[in-house]
Amino acid sequence: MTVNSASRWSPADYAANAAFVPALGAAALDLLAPKPGELILDIGCGDGTLTRSIIDSGARVIGLDSSVEMVEAARAKGVDAFVADAQALGLDGQAERFGQFDAAFSNAALHWMLDPDAVASGIHSALKPGGRFAGEMGGEGNIATLRSGIRAELKARGYDLPDQDPQWYPSCEAFVRLYACAGFTEIKAQIIPRPTPLPTGVAGWVKTFRAGWLDQAEVPETERDDIAEAVELRLQPALQQPDGSWLADYVRLRFTMRKPD
Repeated sequence: MTVNSASRWSPADYAANAAFVPALGAAALDLLAPKPGELILDIGCGDGTLTRSIIDSGARVIGLDSSVEMVEAARAKGVDAFVADAQALGLDGQAERFGQFDAAFSNAALHWMLDPDAVASGIHSALKPGGRFAGEMGGEGNIATLRSGIRAELKARGYDLPDQDPQWYPSCEAFVRLYACAGFTEIKAQIIPRPTPLPTGVAGWVKTFRAGWLDQAEVPETERDDIAEAVELRLQPALQQPDGSWLADYVRLRFTMRKPD
């Protein structure tokens, strides 16, 4: 698989610091509106928490994720999950090995996939004619404050960083254009600023969501706790609330579309 090396996940850290991700994904799940008996593809299923909600609707679900550890966590929850690269669904009949899907869903995952054209065409090939795709991802401007804080702290410590962060946070216009080129119609996309509580603060977020990014910057494990705490201190004026809680500057792109009949 050719996957984003900055996308590295620990199920234990995710459960401790990122439970808000599947909880806040309920709005995107409402757009999917799964029906009993449908076969649905969950792209980037993570630890399977939100996937279970789709299963509970009576649908049959296949979950895909590039993380071996997260797939194991999803399987432990009873999800039919597989390790797969969503950027390769359109290659060598990968989609066909699972069957043709009535619908596809993705929450908080597409922005980690750095070949969005391949993802879009692969999802299109996996769907039946008339099949739908719904979900949510990071949109233009997502976590700009968090990202700038991490960069500033790492640069201050002498780490060499790439010019661009290893995520894709598109505008509505760029997203719609890309999926239209893949063959989808009836595309609706909306940018939604969503200040998001961080229950374990910025430090917990950094260790959970930027483990792979710290790998790329070659940050030793022995320094990561200190760096996470330093980023939190650096961003305290911007993100800590008067009551002591933390709010991250999340911006979401929520969407629906359909494959023509």
